[in-house]
Amino acid sequence: MVGMQKPESATIPLSPGVYLYKDDRGRIIYVGKARVLRRRVLSYFRPEGLPAKTKAMLSHAESIEYLTTTTEKEALLLEASLIKKHRPRYNIVLRDDKQYVLFRLNTKHEFPRLEIVRQARRDGARYFGPFTSALAARETWKIIHRAFALRRCSDKAMKNRVRACLYHFMGQCPAPCMGMVTPQEYNENVRKVCDLLQGRAAPLLDSLRTAMNQASEDLEFEKAAVLRDQIQAVERTVERQAAVLPGGGDMDAVGLFPADKGLALGIVFVRGGAVTDGRSFYWPGLTFEDAPELLWSFVSQYYSQVTPPPRILLPWLPQDAEDAVREDGAEGLADEEISDAEKTSLRAVLHEAMDALSAEKLSDVNPSAILASPAVHADSGTPAPLPATGRELLEQTLSDRRNGAVRIVPPQNAGDNQLVDMAQSNAREEARRQEQKSEMGILDRLARALHLAGPPHRIECVDVSHTGGQQTRVGMVVFEEGQPARSQYRAYAMPDSGDDYATLYAWVARRLESGPPWPDLLLIDGGRGQLRTIQRALSEAGQSDLFALAAIAKARDEQGHADRRAGNVADRIFVPDRANPLPLREGGPELLFLQNVRDSTHRFAIGRHRKAKRGAALSGELMRLPGIGPATARLLWDRFGSVEAMCAATKEDLCSLPGIGAAKAALLLEKLAGLH
Repeated sequence: MVGMQKPESATIPLSPGVYLYKDDRGRIIYVGKARVLRRRVLSYFRPEGLPAKTKAMLSHAESIEYLTTTTEKEALLLEASLIKKHRPRYNIVLRDDKQYVLFRLNTKHEFPRLEIVRQARRDGARYFGPFTSALAARETWKIIHRAFALRRCSDKAMKNRVRACLYHFMGQCPAPCMGMVTPQEYNENVRKVCDLLQGRAAPLLDSLRTAMNQASEDLEFEKAAVLRDQIQAVERTVERQAAVLPGGGDMDAVGLFPADKGLALGIVFVRGGAVTDGRSFYWPGLTFEDAPELLWSFVSQYYSQVTPPPRILLPWLPQDAEDAVREDGAEGLADEEISDAEKTSLRAVLHEAMDALSAEKLSDVNPSAILASPAVHADSGTPAPLPATGRELLEQTLSDRRNGAVRIVPPQNAGDNQLVDMAQSNAREEARRQEQKSEMGILDRLARALHLAGPPHRIECVDVSHTGGQQTRVGMVVFEEGQPARSQYRAYAMPDSGDDYATLYAWVARRLESGPPWPDLLLIDGGRGQLRTIQRALSEAGQSDLFALAAIAKARDEQGHADRRAGNVADRIFVPDRANPLPLREGGPELLFLQNVRDSTHRFAIGRHRKAKRGAALSGELMRLPGIGPATARLLWDRFGSVEAMCAATKEDLCSLPGIGAAKAALLLEKLAGLH
């Protein structure tokens, strides 16, 4: 086998940790974790039994590096972090497209606010979801607010408000900011919203109908009408949910479907005993042989983004790769894998511990370290306790994230099998949709059109935006597997300059400093001049071959000016070492895709530039006031965020800022009053 050769046993640590295979260009192509690094790494070089994907990875690997950890749980967390950061070619990577949304209720607040967030934090708040459609979640959010009066403003705006907002006069906010509702009355609506989002709609509907009938009998028709609207809102929210667990409960069910050209995975979310949502994924090129790694990788990566439920249902419990290694080769390491020096060191640890025990220095002894030492069990003949299996370790990690027990289980009954079948059906449909697309995908088309070595799985695009050389920003957007990866968008604040070429040249150094993951293709919004500038900057940095380059320029009219008419599809694509643009067909899928990437970058760069421009203008407005300099202006912006909030601030609010006493606060109030 050409490529990576078997490393020397003595060079591989015996501790838990993470190993990273790299190719001949130093790029990380695979990341794995190990309970015992030496045993796991050497298992890749056994004569037979390796999956085809592993053989392909080893044929491209040139070196391996190790990162040791104290425990295997730390290794698991480090592995997930490195996969997310570097997105290695031979790892099964779950694309982080930020399509999961959650409802958040901070019940510790006196008057909680219902928010839509993208990530759960350990802040004591209650989270409900996930929901894959942000549009559907926002529609539900609107229905809930129309039915159950809760505040919409942020804590900062609520604290600084001097009068009730418009929503109060529309009957959709009880105005806690003005003291128009007691915490007890307010939290009655919070309780109803929690019941609704947890799937306990039936008892909530019963109580609302009872209250509506009672209000009608008492001739309180306005109250009855409010309750009627709440009933209709609850029914609209739950009408699409199918009850699958009569006793209630939360779980996620996963199903797999091996398609002709890849492997598909479906997941359905059960909350409060009802199916609330689902999601499907597809990985081209994988086979059923990759299913065990896919299942464990999916669970590890997916639940790093969302809070896991107490029960995760897999179609079966596949054996973890390292558990298989442990079974194949005995529990301990072979004698030839441990050098004489290492054996002597391990026995020295044991003797030192026994001396401490004999001297009754119990505080100096770490019992777990002694029990974990192979030398202890080798000398005593007592079998070492088995380390946690891959599943048990993952359950422990997810339980820590959830702050409660999490179990990963196979189907236990007919109901569980029904859920797995539902998830598998979703996976089958996703595979059908993906494989019905063009035989040659857009990335393959791009590789052929731009003469690339392979499909550009990661594309970065940059654009410069400024006004008269002021507040210069370089916007960078990222597309992965043909889809925008919005969490990886970046805006670089550059020195003010009206020279786009100089700005792009300086940006290259900033991008190289940021480090991997590197793009397969860097697209520049511009023409030959911008392309040559980037090419020169990379060459002078010694990174000419780090990634492929291309530039996209607007088509030219008869006078030689950029043709910016709506519907123009004749943009030109330039690549290095070619004077003329590439002959891409007008309106063809390759050109349309690159135009979409360019337009996304243009919008992002302009948006960030305008935001910086507004901030600078407002800061300048503040600093024109006597006694307010850059430091004070920065304090005010960080604390209040808008001129309106500053003008509504009290003297006590200003005194709470660092470095501002009573006298300066009074002066600031006077100056701010002049802005209002």
